[in-house]
Amino acid sequence: MSTEDRIQRARALYEQAVYGGDASVLTEAERDLDALEADIALARGRILHARYQTERGAGSPAVEDPAELPLFKRAIALYRALGDVRGEAEASFWIGCLHQFIRRDDKTAVPHLELSSRLAAQVGDKPTRSEALRHLGIAAHTASRLDEARERLEESSRLRRQSGSLPGVASNMVGLAYIAAAQDRRADALATLDEAHAIAEAHGAHAIVRNIEQARTSI
Repeated sequence: MSTEDRIQRARALYEQAVYGGDASVLTEAERDLDALEADIALARGRILHARYQTERGAGSPAVEDPAELPLFKRAIALYRALGDVRGEAEASFWIGCLHQFIRRDDKTAVPHLELSSRLAAQVGDKPTRSEALRHLGIAAHTASRLDEARERLEESSRLRRQSGSLPGVASNMVGLAYIAAAQDRRADALATLDEAHAIAEAHGAHAIVRNIEQARTSI
């Protein structure tokens, strides 16, 4: 149901309660609005995260917006109350991502990412599960568990291909190249970067192209 549909439905249910005397429909209207509030909170949190990420990518001082985490926490609380497993999986991912990417705290991030992966698998949400697996792979790489990191990123890439997210595949391949280099497979690493570059260029993923070039100088 779209945002406009939810608003119109809430208005119709209000009129049904006021003019028709059926107060039972108000609970239904509140659930619709809770779902809308959850979606908006999640969307606002993602925007704040994207602003941090772009500022950091541009080399500018990036500071966590104090509103970001409360927005994700509000979203997850509403989704749980509604029994919306898909929404809970996505909000769990973003809480984990914030702790990992912004706060550099994998210990706090990993349980949220694992929960996200499990919930997303339950409802067949491949995009969210691919994101959770990617970041679990990053955590494993940071902890020098290279085989686990490779497995996580490869599974994330498989799901991203199925979902049609080829720029996301290219992004994962950068991580896989670093893992290959750490495992003394430099030729594989460079070949992986070549493939990633071709995918990123074909899809106009300029930020990923920059990451690929940076990886080339490091490997």
